[in-house]
Amino acid sequence: MTEAFFSGLRVAVIVAVFFGVSIMVHELGHYVAARLCGLVIDAFSIGFGPAVWKRRIGRTVYRVGCLPLGGYVALPQLDPAAMAGVQGQTGSARELPRIAPWKKIVVSLSGAGGNVVLAVVVALAVYWAGMPMTTANQPAVLGYVDRDSAAYEAGLRTGDEIVAVNGAPVDQWSRFVQEASLRERVTLRVRTADGGEKSVRVPTEEWQYGIRMVGGVAAPEPCRVGRVTPGLSAAAAGVQAGDRLIAFNDEPVLSRGQLIEAVNARRGQPTTLTVERGTEGGPVTRTLEVTPLYDPDTDMVRIGIVFETARTVVDTGVRVHPRPLDQLRRHASAIFRFLGNLLSPERAGQAARQMGGPVAIVSYYVGIVRSSLMLAVWFTGFLNVNLAILNLLPVPVLDGGHIVFALWEAVRGRPPHPRVVGVLVNVFVVLFITFFLYISVRDFDRFTPVGHAVRGWFSRDTGTVTNAP
Repeated sequence: MTEAFFSGLRVAVIVAVFFGVSIMVHELGHYVAARLCGLVIDAFSIGFGPAVWKRRIGRTVYRVGCLPLGGYVALPQLDPAAMAGVQGQTGSARELPRIAPWKKIVVSLSGAGGNVVLAVVVALAVYWAGMPMTTANQPAVLGYVDRDSAAYEAGLRTGDEIVAVNGAPVDQWSRFVQEASLRERVTLRVRTADGGEKSVRVPTEEWQYGIRMVGGVAAPEPCRVGRVTPGLSAAAAGVQAGDRLIAFNDEPVLSRGQLIEAVNARRGQPTTLTVERGTEGGPVTRTLEVTPLYDPDTDMVRIGIVFETARTVVDTGVRVHPRPLDQLRRHASAIFRFLGNLLSPERAGQAARQMGGPVAIVSYYVGIVRSSLMLAVWFTGFLNVNLAILNLLPVPVLDGGHIVFALWEAVRGRPPHPRVVGVLVNVFVVLFITFFLYISVRDFDRFTPVGHAVRGWFSRDTGTVTNAP
């Protein structure tokens, strides 16, 4: 119990640090640029809500809010009066010197600039140290195709690689999932295991949270032994907990589903099983012999292993060193594709279902921190590129909105009318808060144990065993 508590505390601290640093560098970018441009700075805050700590140094109040889901730099010469009220400024009516539009633009851009700088540093660190290859960032090879699925009927087979979805190139499993989720039927360009190519048209079906995906297919996954069942073939052959299954009957093991089918097909026949085992001198490969037999306790043909399933993010056992520019390009292209899908009448609904807020981000952080610290570092880079791009959207409550107001002033020679700015800002503040509350409640239901428990009250578990060949 104590160990679990301290493990959870460690994860919480790491997530808070990564998330907090991403917010801090954004606001620090605004702060540094404002100082250099000579703007008045009323407050520098990490987090919203009542302050848990604050101190005045000179004319600036430095504070930490109790809600670490954002932050702000209070700039009365830059922010419209309505935004100043939202941020808690009390002196927005002061007579202050006007500043040049170009300074407003520089200060507005500098927040995103801080996120980009951090993303570059993170990309360099990931390239230097390396990170685990997961099922999400490996090539889109089908680790398993259910024989009773529409995908199998259409011609997809285990070992096929998806190279394009509806003409859009696919180089990772996550990209395949994203592209396939946007339509009810997709056309796949497939490279077969023998090097040939084919085109397959398959339907998608609703999966978790209303997101669509191609049914009956699964990504390759490392098959690690969590437990060996006494008295069955694997135990007699010397299989040990922690072994990674490499081949069965001289065929590569790509997924649990594939192995279960292969075990069923070899009932009563002695079969070679190749495993990779970690030792003090490094991993070693061993070839053993097992005989799949019928197990009346589970009503399955088994060799007697139970897979390890504790990891939230599946590590394939391979370490990669992606080039920094490739990382940044992938991060940016992912958010631009998402925004493009939101603007498409055909794909907007499905794209909106994929959207997540702070609760989803923290939930994902928790999962990857438990799996790999370097994956969490990589995700921090992805998050910062996304924050930079989203904050530059031309929306009044975002940095992009301040840039639009400054460009208007530069072209017209005077700032927009304060009432117009105030109405726009207030309208978008209401929309933003409403959206924030909606997506937070939705994410809380999707990604937290409370949401899972509530849904569990209204669902039934069939008790089918699919994890113990």
